[in-house]
Amino acid sequence: METIRSMYKHLHWSNQRILETLQKGEENVQVNNLFSHILHAERVWYTRLKGEDSSHLPIWSEVRLESCADMVNHNHHNYAELLSTLSSTDLDRLVSYKNSKGTEFHNSIRDILTHVALHGQYHRGQINQLLRAADLEPISVDYIIYKR
Repeated sequence: METIRSMYKHLHWSNQRILETLQKGEENVQVNNLFSHILHAERVWYTRLKGEDSSHLPIWSEVRLESCADMVNHNHHNYAELLSTLSSTDLDRLVSYKNSKGTEFHNSIRDILTHVALHGQYHRGQINQLLRAADLEPISVDYIIYKR
């Protein structure tokens, strides 16, 4: 359980670093779309973990950076609250949900939480690649940097 909690502290730290960097520069629609996708996906998965229908929630949606700031804080609050209520044995409990196409799946809470953390890190790498291509400094979001 401690590893999962640490992954989510890192997730929030990474989102904050991306957000702060993006707020300092010129708006880049492609970067904003990737960042908002991370945040939308976090919300969708949180909704599924709560046993609620996520079919009405967007996965890809153009949003302004101000909305991303709100989503970062909202998602952090939701996951912090969720993680404070889970025990190690809860992590193996299966969650039933439907994907955006209506297909039903069953995965453990552990697998979903791990997926969300890794999914965001994957797309943060894409954001860094786009920043490099625009001759901007990439944002270090490596886990070991966080732990230092």
